Amino acid sequence: MKKILLIGLVIVLGVIGAGGFIVLKSMQGTPPSALEQQYLTDADRYVEVDGARIRLREEGPEDAPVIILLHGFTFSLESFDAWAADLSTDYRVIRYDLLGHGLTGPDPMERYSPIERAEFVRSVMDTLDIDTATIGGNSLGGLVAWRFAATNPSRVDSLILVDAAAYSINGVTDQPAEIPAAMKGFLLTVPEAGVDATINLVYADPAKASAERRQLLGDMMRREGNGEAFIRHLEEFTLPEPERDLARISAPTLILWGAEDRMIPASQGRAMADAIQGAEIVIYPGVGHAPQEEAPAETLADVRAFLNQQD
Repeated sequence: MKKILLIGLVIVLGVIGAGGFIVLKSMQGTPPSALEQQYLTDADRYVEVDGARIRLREEGPEDAPVIILLHGFTFSLESFDAWAADLSTDYRVIRYDLLGHGLTGPDPMERYSPIERAEFVRSVMDTLDIDTATIGGNSLGGLVAWRFAATNPSRVDSLILVDAAAYSINGVTDQPAEIPAAMKGFLLTVPEAGVDATINLVYADPAKASAERRQLLGDMMRREGNGEAFIRHLEEFTLPEPERDLARISAPTLILWGAEDRMIPASQGRAMADAIQGAEIVIYPGVGHAPQEEAPAETLADVRAFLNQQD
């Protein structure tokens, strides 16, 4: 019997508590063209990678060391805006909306499992003629980052993991958890109350999430086809025992974690630091699941210090 995806119940209860409701009929979604007018920047472009068309943002000197930053589930590349603004003065910073997310939208081949997402990182690097890079990621993006580092050690200069998934959470083990029907309804319709419930879960202090940040999350989730892609992702999402794979990571590794993370507890960050040889860990009091958003100055200081050690 499958376990029920606990995070889904938390969000659904948040919607109900806010007086919202969820219907199971999918809405059509927002056409990408409408979102592009608001969110595309001069640094953005669409790139064909291994049969998929992804939105990619590249900033910084072309000949500088490369940093690739991967966002979390239902989020988009803007999650690392603060880091990119700072790091792009000295590094070539590359971000893209993961398959089934943001303006990238659904993958025609539905490559949503963590292993497939890690393989796709290699395809992105090959397409851009990047031999090696520092790989960083938050939550789902962190899971993709460390899985890539474990299987492609020669391509990774260093690794930065921010509240990264690895160990069992939300009923997910080596088998996917059952997705509550109301969670599917939320992902297909994305009511405002559900967006607020998500922010309240991710941030230790939801007041730090601006109205613009909340609007961005809702808009990107409502992109045509993303709701169905989120569901397909969860149907494939597994977290098998990671210790053996974590032990294969040879790149210098920095682990950052919010002490008040309600999605992946800081104890899992400590376990990850023990499993990866030589890994450093920094835990931030009063910070939740996305420290790069909630504590950008503090996390950037630690990222800079770590990168300086590698130069």
